[in-house]
Amino acid sequence: MTLTIISLIKQVPLPNEMRMGDDGLMDRTKAKSIINMDCQYGLEAGLQLKKDYPDARMIVCSMGPGSFENALKTAISMGYDEAYLLSDRKLGGSDTFATGLALATLLRHLGFTKDVQEPFVIFAGRQTSDGDTAHVPSQVAENLGIPQATFCESAKPDGKGNIVVKRIIEGGYQLLELPMPCVISLTPTGIPPRKPSLIGAIHARKSVITVLSVEDIRLGTEKIGLNGSPTIVAAVANIESERPPIVMSEGVNETALVNNLIANIKKGGNVLQHKERKEKKETERPVFQTMDTRGNNKHILTWVEIVDGQIARPSLELFTPARHLAEQLGSDTRIKTLLIGKNVAPLAQTLFEHGADEVILIENDRLEEYLVLPFSDIIAQAIQIQKPEIALFAATTAGRELAPRIAVKTGSGVTADCTGLEIGEYINRKEKTIIYPILHSRRPTYGESKLATILGFVYPQISTARPGTFEVPPKREGREGLISTFKPELSDDDFRVQIIETIRGASGLQNLFNADVIIAGGRGTTSDGLRLVKKLVEALKTAGVNAEWACSRAVVDGSYAEYARQIGQTGKTVRPKVYVAIGISGAIQHLAGMKESGTVIAIDHNPKAPIFRNADFGIVGEYQDIVPELIEQVVQGFTLGVDTKKG
Repeated sequence: MTLTIISLIKQVPLPNEMRMGDDGLMDRTKAKSIINMDCQYGLEAGLQLKKDYPDARMIVCSMGPGSFENALKTAISMGYDEAYLLSDRKLGGSDTFATGLALATLLRHLGFTKDVQEPFVIFAGRQTSDGDTAHVPSQVAENLGIPQATFCESAKPDGKGNIVVKRIIEGGYQLLELPMPCVISLTPTGIPPRKPSLIGAIHARKSVITVLSVEDIRLGTEKIGLNGSPTIVAAVANIESERPPIVMSEGVNETALVNNLIANIKKGGNVLQHKERKEKKETERPVFQTMDTRGNNKHILTWVEIVDGQIARPSLELFTPARHLAEQLGSDTRIKTLLIGKNVAPLAQTLFEHGADEVILIENDRLEEYLVLPFSDIIAQAIQIQKPEIALFAATTAGRELAPRIAVKTGSGVTADCTGLEIGEYINRKEKTIIYPILHSRRPTYGESKLATILGFVYPQISTARPGTFEVPPKREGREGLISTFKPELSDDDFRVQIIETIRGASGLQNLFNADVIIAGGRGTTSDGLRLVKKLVEALKTAGVNAEWACSRAVVDGSYAEYARQIGQTGKTVRPKVYVAIGISGAIQHLAGMKESGTVIAIDHNPKAPIFRNADFGIVGEYQDIVPELIEQVVQGFTLGVDTKKG
């Protein structure tokens, strides 16, 4: 058996070198570029698999301008044999839908289809640093009609023609068995990418990159480029800190520093001084014809994720933006929720009490555990019948692979990881029309430094909402709604991927979402394996505080904690009353997951650490000195300003 291993990579600009252009959109022309970090882990996963298939053909592919040849040559220097670049000005401005279509068409042109006799595996990075959507691997898989596994740490053959992957999920991981051909996306917690070898670098210099155009691969222009993409970036704004200047503790030793922290917390922090902003001159709103392009599409559809027989909290959070959108659209707009699983009907009442107007029940014994192939087919069939104008998913690991696959099936665009959803309008000055109503999906991007507003023009407009961003709406006891049933068409082909094992920790996702206080340890707390961090949490719990511990990505990468406890852009988003960052430098990716916290306390030995620019109170000191003193103060009754359950 001759196996072909394919890696999809992207060359991305360094986020800190991106600049905003005069048009309000991002200008990447002067930024230095590298191979996207997650893609580097995908490259390495392919090279690891080659150890089991020494004769495997190694191919690397990319889509972009001619400058992307640099990234492809780097891949060759690492050990790949052939490189293909899809480069055409007609692809400029393509969204993820168009990108997934174009890459899948390139692969089909190279002879890789679901019916090909020789097996192949496609590796990709989980997401790219300039977009952070995690859409393209799912969309390539759907366009090719083959199975997928996303958010994977490892991929190994089972000796029977299948690939066994370890897939990260909220609170733990799954072991999945995938038949080939398949698509696998890698997280940056897998095997670190190797450096190019000297022999490889010499080989790469002599290698020829095959550059292809859309005409070469027979790709029409109807669904690619700026004009063919179902979504557009309407605007990009800088994300600015809403936290006032930090109050730093003063003292000659750790006892004095902690005592001063307590005094500062009791006194209260600084007040945010808003800078006067120059008002942007409003352009006169044109008098154009207003168009409603929804046709027969109406209502809002959500999907409920079931974990261990319970409704996942992020699915309940969806009802907050859904209700807000429904109110903006009009009182006749209903929230319809898909409830899929085995014996899940009793959960419908909870959905009504949190905001669903109608629950569409799909029950089948084979649907007890989530799998992307059958669930995407079911939801696509339901969308075809229900014709919603908006479809919302939580941006969990399941939602982030499910929504883009459904988007390909429905021809819709999809906006990932949204922190804001509003109904607005789109002024098309070229066509002299105003489209209203239309969904404005707002999401952080470019390393959380910018806030992009995305518009979709194909219905349903699909968006995923970042977990932890929206509150769970208050429960209205006894609220009723309509229950309807739907029996989709299922095929054995939908169940090609097998779940070998699912492992979930007892205290991961849910506790972090509910905790009043989160103590987060970073690289600076690994000297004792976060022992003092955990001891501080236990002291708070003993004092009656609902506390939990978490960590930064560096701690997970070092195998000191499970992924379920990671806070940040690639982990969880939390909003506790108090967030204590210990030994965390404050990378912008970490800030993305904790910036909604009520009060932020930072402890770090480096007075110039960025975390101090994003906290309310701070102590400069060593982990081993400050935390024991803080634990002692908690034992004596200090609870970080949080009311305890006692009394």
